[in-house]
Amino acid sequence: MRRSDRLFEIIQIIRDGRLHKAHDLAERLEVSVRTIYRDLDTLTASGIPIEGERGVGYILRAPIFLPPVTLTQVELEALHLGAALVQRSADPELQQAARNLVAKVDQVMPEARKPPDAGWGMAIFGSDDIQAGFAFMPLIRSAIREKQVLTLDYARADGRTSRRHIRPLQMEYWGAVWTCTAWCETRNDFRVFRIDRMCGVLKADRMFQDEPGKTLGDYVLREGYADEQEKGAI
Repeated sequence: MRRSDRLFEIIQIIRDGRLHKAHDLAERLEVSVRTIYRDLDTLTASGIPIEGERGVGYILRAPIFLPPVTLTQVELEALHLGAALVQRSADPELQQAARNLVAKVDQVMPEARKPPDAGWGMAIFGSDDIQAGFAFMPLIRSAIREKQVLTLDYARADGRTSRRHIRPLQMEYWGAVWTCTAWCETRNDFRVFRIDRMCGVLKADRMFQDEPGKTLGDYVLREGYADEQEKGAI
């Protein structure tokens, strides 16, 4: 978790009007008590009205406001619908990020624009099968950002398993499953892997650089997403 995200999370936790000990905050955020003390000092120095002291606990008594956000009614509905989709059909890290995003926006909305008790008139339902593979998604997303080779054990539709070394390029959500488009070093070609069929995923000890003929743009030009959706993932 980035420090800026952790500072926001601390504010979210202690704004409930109760006393929170640094040890409990450290356990919840999975950092050291010393880190929590430094974070609280930073928040206090920036003007956040936090009361308390080391060994006793901390509390936030005054309200905190974020910079003004101007959104139309339809934009708010789109935001909440998108966040609901992420919370239902993405990995735990993205689910938490979606909850935090909605919380940040709702805090600064005028009372008339806040979500009604009955919701926005939309509900998200999905199969529990989609959750298979969620555990690997944070690692895959990180590898895409860092351009890191992955080693994965993969189960094909016919039940056979194989080990692949891939350069992950993009993850796709098809409404029922997540896939990962990659350059497969093992097959020396593009492949689309269903994440729910991955039995194990590890980061290799090497990175990759974009090479002509092996990028996501090359894949799109050669195949196109519509054709790949019809063919299905391997």
